[in-house]
Amino acid sequence: QVQLVESGGGLVQAGGSLGLSCAASGRTFSSYTMAWFRQAPGQEREFVASISASGGSTWYADSVKGRFTISRDNAKNTVYLQMNSLKPEDTAVYYCAACTYCSQGYFSQRSYNYWGQGTQVTVSS
Repeated sequence: QVQLVESGGGLVQAGGSLGLSCAASGRTFSSYTMAWFRQAPGQEREFVASISASGGSTWYADSVKGRFTISRDNAKNTVYLQMNSLKPEDTAVYYCAACTYCSQGYFSQRSYNYWGQGTQVTVSS
């Protein structure tokens, strides 16, 4: 069992930066692929970025590539999302997620066994 707690959301102006953190409980954090998803009002939850268990591989949605960076510190049981050059369309609730076998692939929310409660990110124009 893994519990995930996100932090770092808030209000920022377009063009600004914000960093999110997701702290995980449990001693097996380093065995999980981790990801960030987001959900804007009235829209489905969508993939943002994911990172392999070792941190050696990362994947990004086209909409955030070059602006967002996912990273992890397995010693601290924490995954991060650094968001730069933010746009109003990045406004959403951001969720941290973890998967072991990731049977539906790294981009599908159906792969992820564990989810955080979400943190709101609002980008004003």
